[in-house]
Amino acid sequence: MRYKTPVLKKDQPDDSYKFRALPKPSGAYPYHLSIRDVIPDINHDKMIFHMVGDTGSMRSPDFQEKVVGQMVRQYQNSSKHDQPQFLFHLGDVVYNHGEASQYQRQFFDPYKLYPGPVFAIAGNHDSDVNPDVAPYNSLDAFMTVFCDTAPHQVAFSGGSERKSMVQPNVYWTLTTPLANIIGMHSNVPKFGIVTDEQKEWLKEELRTADRERPGKAVILCIHHAPYSADVNHGASIPMITLLESVFAETGIRPDIVFSGHVHNYQRLKRNYPEGKPICFIVAGGGGYDELHAVASVEDNRFTNEDPLLKNVDLESYCDDKHGFLKVTLERRDKGLTLTGNYYAIPHPGTPGSDVTATLEDTFTIEI
Repeated sequence: MRYKTPVLKKDQPDDSYKFRALPKPSGAYPYHLSIRDVIPDINHDKMIFHMVGDTGSMRSPDFQEKVVGQMVRQYQNSSKHDQPQFLFHLGDVVYNHGEASQYQRQFFDPYKLYPGPVFAIAGNHDSDVNPDVAPYNSLDAFMTVFCDTAPHQVAFSGGSERKSMVQPNVYWTLTTPLANIIGMHSNVPKFGIVTDEQKEWLKEELRTADRERPGKAVILCIHHAPYSADVNHGASIPMITLLESVFAETGIRPDIVFSGHVHNYQRLKRNYPEGKPICFIVAGGGGYDELHAVASVEDNRFTNEDPLLKNVDLESYCDDKHGFLKVTLERRDKGLTLTGNYYAIPHPGTPGSDVTATLEDTFTIEI
């Protein structure tokens, strides 16, 4: 039997010493990027995009290439009205230490045929520093690839035609006609750390985004998953405490929270005494070859007996196949609707492993 709630992994060491100072922003506060600056003809009534996390891998690019290949196929097989328009990466683009030398192999080559722009938040591996190579600062390569001041060819891309993205900071908001997508940075430690400065920024971003409701959804993205039932990480007390305290202080909650970090797919629902529940999605099965299973209730390394985990249910998961999300925001007569579809990639050697990605889960949120 598997847990049907998030779990905490017992006896975890404190690795907060791994925290890395953040680089200087490349843009101006409050760190907004309008999607029209990247996709001028974005649809005002329907927006479709991919989401995936933890795509890089030091050992084998096979799974990453299969995931990207299926996302490209969705572009090719969709009508223009139903075509994904961009990818939002949930972090851990490059393992193990965000080295510039790994970007061609782990990002530029695999995404060579992906036709849309790629936005990203940084994961813990993107933010780390390899002590065994020439010195560099945390997130140097990530900033070059994703936080440029103007699009340029990246020197370490291997000649890729994909130019640098123009995000204004490592934490930032993508403003679109149908949603404000708030992207956070949760640093290197296993369970994440968010600075007080970023926490204050998040409060203001939620207040700003809330003023545009109900015409726009409020989407929050953070690499370290607050709630998880997996055997490698489990839920993150620091991230739960951070987000729930911000929600309580501002009186504002997002419509949905997306995370990576955990190498599987999970859909969890957090119920509140008042107001709508929040859907927490984990989508970190984007390519790293090691997947994380959902914990067994018989495994004494885990517990769900903590007040922070109350009122949270694991409603769906896929922990034995890699995959990606396709998110659709559509303005209808009755209002704005967000639909998520999770597609899984059959592993080599399994029956039917040469077929297209299979739909493993779907959910709909009325904004």
